[in-house]
Amino acid sequence: MNRDQKAVAIAEIATHIDQSEAIFAVDYRGISVAQVAELRTKLRDADATFKVVKNSLTERAADQAGAEALKDFLAGPTALTFVRGDIAVAAKAIADYARATQLLPFKGGMMGQEALDVDQLRSLSRLPSREVLYGQLVGVVASPVTGLVRTLGALIGGRAPCRGGARGGGRRGARAAGGRADGDGRAARRRAACGRAGRQGRGAGGRGAGGRGCDA
Repeated sequence: MNRDQKAVAIAEIATHIDQSEAIFAVDYRGISVAQVAELRTKLRDADATFKVVKNSLTERAADQAGAEALKDFLAGPTALTFVRGDIAVAAKAIADYARATQLLPFKGGMMGQEALDVDQLRSLSRLPSREVLYGQLVGVVASPVTGLVRTLGALIGGRAPCRGGARGGGRRGARAAGGRADGDGRAARRRAACGRAGRQGRGAGGRGAGGRGCDA
């Protein structure tokens, strides 16, 4: 590979790094060309690219792209998975293929500017896909909203009859209460008048008209 070819290779790897949401480094020893093609097919669902790289050129590309953390994983035979789409799906595809073939052990990787160790990559591979996570998030967010809408609907639906009842029965109840209050007031006034008449009659020495009026 001459200097121009190396420059092209470095620029290509740097572009992959810049465009990736995450990068996984694996040891590709023992994998066949046919198996690489099969794995690349599996990675398409995650919009990911599997590429065998030359460490020295990748180090220069990492410097160029500002991904110095990637250089820690560039020892021995190295292949990189550049993930532009669903990180969990890509990690699962690599992990499942490694489990089935006993090949492609993780070395480490990057997500954004953060380095990932082997355990973190394995944890990523066990996560549900982005679509499933979105669905779960929407369900969590929508549940309280649905409850609130139902509660508000019940309150709004139950308020109108109450207002109607207050307009109709409320006035009738008020008139009835007012009538009872007036009757009670008249009775109290009669009793007070009778009491005064009785006292006056006793003072006069007998039962007078006041007493009879009270009996009526």
